[in-house]
Amino acid sequence: MRIAVMGAGGVGGYFGGRLQQAGHEVAFVARGRHLEALRSKGLTLKSPLGDANLKVKASENPAEFGTADVVLFAVKLWDTESAAERIRPLLGNGGVVIPFQNGVESIARLGKVLGAERVMGGAAYIAARIGEPGTIVQTGPIARLRFGTTLPAQRKAAETFLAACKDAKIDAELADDIERVLWEKFVLLVAISATTAITRKAIGAVRTDPDLRWLLETVMRETWAVGRKRGVKLADDQVAKTLAQADAFTPDMRASMAADLEAGGRLEAPWLSGAVARMAREAGVDATANRAIYAALKPYIDGR
Repeated sequence: MRIAVMGAGGVGGYFGGRLQQAGHEVAFVARGRHLEALRSKGLTLKSPLGDANLKVKASENPAEFGTADVVLFAVKLWDTESAAERIRPLLGNGGVVIPFQNGVESIARLGKVLGAERVMGGAAYIAARIGEPGTIVQTGPIARLRFGTTLPAQRKAAETFLAACKDAKIDAELADDIERVLWEKFVLLVAISATTAITRKAIGAVRTDPDLRWLLETVMRETWAVGRKRGVKLADDQVAKTLAQADAFTPDMRASMAADLEAGGRLEAPWLSGAVARMAREAGVDATANRAIYAALKPYIDGR
């Protein structure tokens, strides 16, 4: 397959690298020192699943790559619309884009820019980051992709991409209900991001303190309730399952938003707790905890 990776950070860099290892034609869109390193030294993967060093095609301009069958879209949420405009040339031959971003609104946001027929849905499960320019470091053993169609006409492209992932020995699943998959992850992500950011503590401290554990569960329950109100088929015991996931994390795990806050970077809070508070207000349900967390983080949204 011809695959383009829009955003060559932890998610895009890792999975794009694995797909190239399997023989697929992959091009990476990056910028700054990371782009310079990709061009001069190649892409290095440091992973419990196997290290690699790959000579890669990389540019800041997607239009240099021609067209792609699939675009893996993994930019930060505040860059969604501007990045979507930049990948238009990549989809000129009928390709599809799969957003592997946080939140649950990427399909709609990309669809407004590129057309609904061009956008599938996806969720990535991996702890990975740029360790230094040109190097992706994976921590932990999980590297999983779940994706699905939003329209029947996308089925062939989805099945072809699934086969490409299997070629690359990526743990991948073609989901029947991608909206449910996204919300299942959202219930966990919002809670972990909110609590580890607002406390400046890792999940171990959050889940063992009775008051913080109450906050963790309350944020989950509010997010679950908003999803159910919007017609998402979340299980009755989804919050219990999600708490069990949080309990299984290593004690030092922190969400990327907590790291961004500590580093003085921009925050994805408007599309996490902020989105829950907004959607709750629209649906007429309560999300007081999420609203309070978003209010507390709001002064730091644009970074230091």
